[in-house]
Amino acid sequence: MDNDDVISTLNDLIETSKDGEEGFRTCAEDISDPQLKSLFAERAQGCSMAVSELQEQVRSLGGDPEKSSSISGKLHRRWVDIKSAITGKDDEAILSECERGEDVAVSSYRKALEKDLPPNIRSLVERQYNGVLRNHDQVKSLREQIRTAKNLTR
Repeated sequence: MDNDDVISTLNDLIETSKDGEEGFRTCAEDISDPQLKSLFAERAQGCSMAVSELQEQVRSLGGDPEKSSSISGKLHRRWVDIKSAITGKDDEAILSECERGEDVAVSSYRKALEKDLPPNIRSLVERQYNGVLRNHDQVKSLREQIRTAKNLTR
């Protein structure tokens, strides 16, 4: 992989991580459970830290780091807002949308790891990928817990 390809891959992950940061922040604003608000705020901060690490790597390679999220991420957050309004900010619906966003992040990181990255960058991407997987699995588990609790009260 040449330097430009590595920079491009890292910039794609920056967009993905910015999407995650803004998505978790949106979910924190919309969700009613105070513990989930706190969890999502923490996850947004974690994504922000991931962005900083990736931007630092791009700069060290002589590149110009991405500074914004993707258009698809903005559309997804808008969908979360619309769905929250329609469902009365139903926690299960918010968690479902959050999980969908994390599905995209998992896919983006997997694509990056399929590439022949330099060892130091591969290590960073793998570490961040493991964090993305933890986020995804936790959000999915929380959504399933809420769904089960709802079904028990019906």
